[in-house]
Amino acid sequence: MTLDYATLEILRTRHPAWRLLRSDHAPLIASFLQRVFIVPNVRMMAAVDLAEALEDELYALREQLGENSFPKSAQEYLNDWVSIEKGWLRKFYQQGSDEPQFDLTPATEKAIAWLSALSERNFVGTESRLLTLFDLLKQISEGSESDPHKRITELHKKRSEIDAEIARMQAGDVPLLDDSALKDRFQQFMQLARELLADFREVEYNFRQLDRKVREQIALWEGAKGALLEEIMGERDAIGDSDQGKSFRAFCDFLMSSRRQEELTTLLERVLALPPVIELKPDVRTRRVHYDWLEAGEHTLRTVAQLSQQLRRFLDDQAWLENRRIMDILHGIETKALALRQSAPAGDIMNIAQPGASIELAMERPLFTPAFKPLIANIAVQAGGDDVDPSALYTQIVVDKARLVRHIRQALQARAQITLYELIDKQPLQLGLAELIAYLQLGSESFKAVVDENTEDLITWETVTSDGTIISKQARLPRVIFVR
Repeated sequence: MTLDYATLEILRTRHPAWRLLRSDHAPLIASFLQRVFIVPNVRMMAAVDLAEALEDELYALREQLGENSFPKSAQEYLNDWVSIEKGWLRKFYQQGSDEPQFDLTPATEKAIAWLSALSERNFVGTESRLLTLFDLLKQISEGSESDPHKRITELHKKRSEIDAEIARMQAGDVPLLDDSALKDRFQQFMQLARELLADFREVEYNFRQLDRKVREQIALWEGAKGALLEEIMGERDAIGDSDQGKSFRAFCDFLMSSRRQEELTTLLERVLALPPVIELKPDVRTRRVHYDWLEAGEHTLRTVAQLSQQLRRFLDDQAWLENRRIMDILHGIETKALALRQSAPAGDIMNIAQPGASIELAMERPLFTPAFKPLIANIAVQAGGDDVDPSALYTQIVVDKARLVRHIRQALQARAQITLYELIDKQPLQLGLAELIAYLQLGSESFKAVVDENTEDLITWETVTSDGTIISKQARLPRVIFVR
């Protein structure tokens, strides 16, 4: 973005972050919201709790600065901060609740992050940033190289470097990072961790803006309904296929892995126990920062799912109104037809073609052709072997589909949709792969099912062999969702 005079003037007058910095109460707003929302990683707070916390903050400030320093009540300040002119807080209602909730807007978090960057730092590291930039350039260069010979040459080079490093360490030369390098890299980690938490609010905000855009498009649509649905589905695919959607999905897939969580926990505990890192006095929440990432990501995913469900209800309401209009038209046609029942129209009403008989002569029928009679050779029957176990012929697996149907219907009584993984988690497979295939068959015949090709579910079950050994088996398949 070019920072010319016109652009900066527009930002100064319209951007909420700049308006916050220009506000007379900017210290109160930034300090309070940073303490309540950003430090504990709170994604939403009830209006009653937020007003109570702000009232305590105002009471403490009035004791220091005087009774007339902040004349308004806490609720009045919150209503002012959430107004369209300010836009520093977002006020909304959760589904099924009439209690208002509050959350920060991305612009407010950007302003608070900028204010945090103004404070002086005792130690400013640059080496880790340069190494990070260098590694990013190497990843881009190697990931975009299409020549396999060059990539193989680069891999051989890396292997030679690793072998040389192993040889040095076996010889007793173990290089270690000094205290300055450790502090530099840890500060870079903390900065990226805070920026990552701030990015989630912006991702959620972008999803909400797209939802609002789709709703406005539906409300103002005047064309055919099929074209509208095609346009909306195209917008939804554009979200998932966009750079932001792909990056967010890759982040969730990486962090949802239990192995990655355990690895991050081990690394954090080891790093936070280093003396140079202890000297920096890191925040106590640093030990569980990856769980804060996971919680923020899950909150964003829940928001996207809730927006999709609300959009579905909005479309259903539009379809109901359309069907009602069609029924009104049909009712008007019936009323006019009944009014004209006694007045027959003049002239011909309907023309019928002259009837005719279809004649088939006897000689046109084909002659009788005798059936082929097979010749059976007279061969003596030989006796079979006695070592065959005939019990296998009588061992059959019968899947009770009625039981599976009852299980699916009971699960859909309280929910609008449920995945196949959740069904099997509530009622494990008893007959293994045969029962799993029966679920898939019911999804295509008796129930309405949707398949999400972008998400995979790992389904496991146990089976008993002929010698009594219990074997665990698993199947990986795209997510199957049963819809009410």
